[in-house]
Parts: sequence; structure tokens; C-alpha cells
Amino acid sequence: MTEVLARLEAKGLKLACAESLTGGLLASTIVDIPGASRVFLGGVVAYDNAIKTGLLGVSGQALAMGGAVDAAVAVAMADGIRESFSRSTGLSMQSIIGLSTTGVAGPEIQDGKPAGTVFIAISGLGDSQAIQLALRGGRQEIRRSTVQAVIEQLADRL
Repeated sequence: MTEVLARLEAKGLKLACAESLTGGLLASTIVDIPGASRVFLGGVVAYDNAIKTGLLGVSGQALAMGGAVDAAVAVAMADGIRESFSRSTGLSMQSIIGLSTTGVAGPEIQDGKPAGTVFIAISGLGDSQAIQLALRGGRQEIRRSTVQAVIEQLADRL
């Protein structure tokens, strides 16, 4: 993570995250790194769908079609956090990367999807992309593995 933050700083980029599945673990992992404040703007834990729609701009139609655990929702969350933080900070959208996490930590099935079904998204760097993961383990392991996957994907995109 330290190297990722250094690359972001060198490129003049900032990070913002919208988390559902990870419940703040992604933001916590980022701020564990000294100097994170140079690139990390903040984040939102959007566990409830009303927060996804009201604060992040995820459409009710997207939630109705695929449920909260869906690639389109992950992308909308990442796009929404970028837009929200751009408005709030006055920074250009091009200088902000939005990260998002949504999924099923289990043990119950959600929206017909089994535990370990995860979508992460990165918005910025030219486009918005969602990646589906099929993770194994308990709730905490799925959440930690999701954070690691987001960091790895971000590093690859940089």
C-alpha cells in the first residue's frame, strides 16, 4: 500500500472510497500508512441501500435489477464517490480515483448470491471498471481479501 500511495502522490492523484461489504476496512487500511493524508480524501460506508442511492447516486433501477451485490452498483458507487468528493473539494474529477466494494460476506445468501460473491470497482484513470471475485472463508476473511484485491487492482491500474 505504501508504494501505491507514493505512485498516487507522484501523479497528483487523490483517493476516495465507497464501501459496503468492507464497512470501513478499506479506508482503515489506507490510513494505517503514514502520509496517507497526502492522497486520501476520505470515504463513505454505504451499508444501507438508501445511502447508496441518496449519497452516492446509485440508481434505484440498478439496485432493483441486480441487487446491491452487482457490477453496475459497484461502478455507480465508485463513480458516485468521485463525483461527490469532486464537488466537495473543488478538485477535478480527473484527479480523483474512486474505489468501491460490495458483496456478500455471509453466511447468508443475499440477492440470490452466495457468501464470497464480491464486486470491486475503480473509477478514474480513464474509465470505470468492476471486477467480480469469488472468495472463500468467513466474514472477516472475505472482507480482508476484498481490501487486498482492491489494492492489487489499483496498483495494476497505476
